[in-house]
Amino acid sequence: MHVKEVVFLGKDGNQIPVSKYFERNIEYLNKELRVEKTFDLIHHKIEHGGIKIGMFFVDGFAGGNAMIEMLKRLHEIEDRDMRRDPINALTKSIIPHQEVGTSKDLEEVIVQVLAGQAALIIEGCEQAVLVDTREYPIRSPKEPDLERVVRGPRDGFVETIVFNTALIRRHVRDRSLIFEYLQVGQRSKTDICLSYIDSVVDPRLVKRIKDKIEQINIDNLSMGEKTLEEFIFGKTMNPFPQVRYTERGDTASVHLMEGHVLVIVDGSPSVMICPATFWHHLQHAEEYRQKPIVGAFLRWVRFVAVFSGLFLLPLWYLFATHPELLPPNFSFIGVNEEGSIPLYIQFLVAEIGVEILRMAAIHTPSALATALGLIAALMIGDIAIKVGLFTSEVILYLSIAVLGNYAMPSYELSLANRVIRLVFLSATALFGVKGFVLSIFGWIILLLTTKTLNTPYLWPFIPFNAKAFLQTIIRSPMPLIKSRPSVLNTTDNSSQSKDS
Repeated sequence: MHVKEVVFLGKDGNQIPVSKYFERNIEYLNKELRVEKTFDLIHHKIEHGGIKIGMFFVDGFAGGNAMIEMLKRLHEIEDRDMRRDPINALTKSIIPHQEVGTSKDLEEVIVQVLAGQAALIIEGCEQAVLVDTREYPIRSPKEPDLERVVRGPRDGFVETIVFNTALIRRHVRDRSLIFEYLQVGQRSKTDICLSYIDSVVDPRLVKRIKDKIEQINIDNLSMGEKTLEEFIFGKTMNPFPQVRYTERGDTASVHLMEGHVLVIVDGSPSVMICPATFWHHLQHAEEYRQKPIVGAFLRWVRFVAVFSGLFLLPLWYLFATHPELLPPNFSFIGVNEEGSIPLYIQFLVAEIGVEILRMAAIHTPSALATALGLIAALMIGDIAIKVGLFTSEVILYLSIAVLGNYAMPSYELSLANRVIRLVFLSATALFGVKGFVLSIFGWIILLLTTKTLNTPYLWPFIPFNAKAFLQTIIRSPMPLIKSRPSVLNTTDNSSQSKDS
């Protein structure tokens, strides 16, 4: 059994040492934990071998079987052993199969009790014993809605950090796999875990992420991993996501093997993959669950869908308003019947309408989702065309653009692309051809100047790496992928064993 001593800086960076006076310790914990005011914090009084013991725990976190077993083992301790060395007797006898630690700091005791551990304050001792008896309420690890696959595992991350690390460990059994524990939030004490393969990852990348997390000074992570992301990557108006989220254990494990760092936040089923480029957001596990040629086809279909979602609307609007740009064979592109509302306003209203429908679908009970879809298709779409609010071409091209957005696996990138599409459309409506060209040029400059933890966002396209770019646009057979991405500066560049 491993017994560890925990050192922790309490309020304002000061430690509150465990006093040899038992009642003083009990009084401090009762006061700071508000035991008399809150019903779920329990102070259980025990006496064994003539020595008083005060046990503190959160009722909702304490596992029933673990607590019963701990109390049973406690009463099996000989009185003389208890009087001679209580700390040694408790740590060597209480639940040998559980994690047991000691602390000399009452502030650390408070933090660990609120995190779910049971704390034992022993009369005459200047150490507290911490026993991990927690059983968090969890849901079943079902397949994530945003990353479904036809072939592959159906398990996904949940809101409990311990189970998420276990799922990753199940996929990666490397002895150098590290789960480094951190806490953020002066009040929330949110548990955070950095995961990486020590023998592969660039240590400078780990240090950079860890330093940014340790510099965070905030009461709590109000929106979990999203708040953490904003602190890591700073204040920016750039809509493009600089980190990739995944709820799949196999996807997270593949990125670990490549040399990425995972950031796991307790209370969130999404794991952050750092760093992430633009192309990472366009890859999906389904491509690697099929034959290479099929996977390459699926990837190219996704590329077509994504870029259609970005450029189709502004490009069609440009041709519809400037038909002289079209060759004679493409004269059918445009509006057959001009409506009473300008095209740009139609597109703007339709875009806002799609977002309203998306928000409504999120907040609509499942039993009413079908009815909402019928209302959107029949009443809003069909009737809006008949009354002259929209032209049929606007509905057609907007539908294609929306489908293109939903074809990408990254929800964050799809939202960013919608914003950029509106910028393209507005620039084209205001300035015509010049606005269309300049807005696209500005978009490219934005992507070129974006970096995620010193990693170029468009790598391997810019800066160009021919081999890596070929693997990005074409799903290569796995036996041909013999090296890790060079941009990650991994300590072990080979992804295959030396004798393979």
